[in-house]
Amino acid sequence: MVRFIAVAALLGALAACNSDNADPPQLTQAALSTQSTDNRVAKNLFGAVPAASNQAPQAHGGYARGCQAGGVQLPETGQTWQAMRLSRNRNWGQPELIDFVKDLSRFAATQPGWEGLYVGDLSQPRGGPMLTGHRSHQIGLDADIWMLPPKRLDLTRDERENISSISMRRNNGAYTNSSWTPQHEAILKAAASDPRVARIFVFPGAKVAMCNSATGDRSWLRKIRPWYGHHYHFHVRLNCPAGDSNCQDQAPPPAGDGCADAQKWVNDILNPPPPDPNATPAPARGPITMAGLPGQCSQVLNAN
Repeated sequence: MVRFIAVAALLGALAACNSDNADPPQLTQAALSTQSTDNRVAKNLFGAVPAASNQAPQAHGGYARGCQAGGVQLPETGQTWQAMRLSRNRNWGQPELIDFVKDLSRFAATQPGWEGLYVGDLSQPRGGPMLTGHRSHQIGLDADIWMLPPKRLDLTRDERENISSISMRRNNGAYTNSSWTPQHEAILKAAASDPRVARIFVFPGAKVAMCNSATGDRSWLRKIRPWYGHHYHFHVRLNCPAGDSNCQDQAPPPAGDGCADAQKWVNDILNPPPPDPNATPAPARGPITMAGLPGQCSQVLNAN
């Protein structure tokens, strides 16, 4: 909880997902058996590759420690979406992610005041650790969706570099602000109701707002998870595709709608508990090396 208070006190509103999970999970025995001893910094290598590998689509490893083969590029503009910040070259993902984004954008376009979606970071062409920002988004199954309702879908490349999303939070994320609308809730509900989706990260006040307004079937709320930041965008994470044996799913969310847990986050924002005098500082985390990724990632990196 000390960590949460510190993050809230510092720019918890960063648009980039700087810490979407706990520490990356241990690699499976199969992945370990093919690991290398290559100690080059992985983000420098994957961040420099301009295009996807000429391989069959496959996610290797976990969301925060892996890579993607055969990535597919989300077109810069579609009838119901625009990819933002094109200079980052992060509009790549597994086919399931690209299909999901297109499907959700078509639903968003049915909402009053929304022409579709502005789509933030997906993954790099071959996934892997990024030079800046995210710890996750490494296997082509994560997507950031802007909270800003698109009024037009003909933004130029320059406009997409300079326009910003808008924050939905009030009181450091304890509540939503006046920009939050029923349409935001409808789009998040549609995303969480999709069986391809594993979980969605959003700031605590938004989760509590949806808990308070939801009627009927509340099962979709289980996938909506409160997390630091995530008030300029929400972060969608898909399940590993069926039959993708090298992909490591995150543990499923706890049973139930998760509303009591979200309310505790809000309570701790409004009334921060005292610091734990016995808390041990987290050890410094060095960059992930190629040896720390599944062995298949070297093949992905070196493929045509």
